[in-house]
Amino acid sequence: MSLRPTLETRRAQPTMEGAGVKLHRAFGFQDPSELDPFLLFDDFRNERPEDYLKGFPWHPHRGIETITYVLSGTVDHADSLGNRGTLGAGDVQWMTAGSGILHQEMPHGNASGQMHGFQLWGNLPAAQKMTAPRYQDISGADIPVVTDDDGTTVRVITGDFWGKTGPVDGIAADPQYLDIYVPAGVRKTFRIDTYRRAFAYVFEGAGAFADASAPGGVLLEKEVGGEEVNIRDMSGDRTLIRFGTGDEVTVQAGEQGIRFLLVSGAPINEPVAWHGPIVMNTRDEILQAMRDLNNGTFIKPAH
Repeated sequence: MSLRPTLETRRAQPTMEGAGVKLHRAFGFQDPSELDPFLLFDDFRNERPEDYLKGFPWHPHRGIETITYVLSGTVDHADSLGNRGTLGAGDVQWMTAGSGILHQEMPHGNASGQMHGFQLWGNLPAAQKMTAPRYQDISGADIPVVTDDDGTTVRVITGDFWGKTGPVDGIAADPQYLDIYVPAGVRKTFRIDTYRRAFAYVFEGAGAFADASAPGGVLLEKEVGGEEVNIRDMSGDRTLIRFGTGDEVTVQAGEQGIRFLLVSGAPINEPVAWHGPIVMNTRDEILQAMRDLNNGTFIKPAH
């Protein structure tokens, strides 16, 4: 077994998207090879309705998949193909935009006005960029939950983990998307196939992720009474941890426990050209998408 090194730890940054939705972006529009096949990750979390109610009006997608995971509140969605629905707390929507789709996402808070969810963009390989759009709307009740003897709890959204298989299937990047809670003081190791690129995103509590570059794979910060202490750089709320190559990730939960998303996928290793939510392989393909938008041929007729 080999522990994955921690390549980078950084806080998600405040930004604004849609018609004026305040959110935090963990990564996006950076070097796409860093987390290939993933392109962007946003944490949309607000206590005030005025910070999110204007939502994300009609906009195009092509060449990617968008993965929306709602923790509190709801998101109403509609698209140019006539699909409509609502995502509630615990629900997931995995949308394969493929050849192109126009859609809108309008968030609404819970009874207390709180809204919280995540959106991840996954790239599609060249051979699948122009496939027909596809939705997988997953109810939270259908997402398997596994709990270990130490109280560690994992929601398996996609991929295989601890004998459970997530309900999202047929995804090009063969992803694993886990929502993990580790109780206070517990040290836990999770297996990830070596070929995958991986990141964690902490959104509750705090913890320290072990680093293969430190002695014994342990983070060492200081000595207390002659003993080395292995908790350093506690990663707290809205923190992204990007991992290197290996097949294990180890976390030591802090005093309040830690909850984080652990996401991994097979890199596509193809050129990336993008213009906002349109992601292709070449600049010429981006220009063609713009022409399609302008002349009304962006949406391919159903066969």
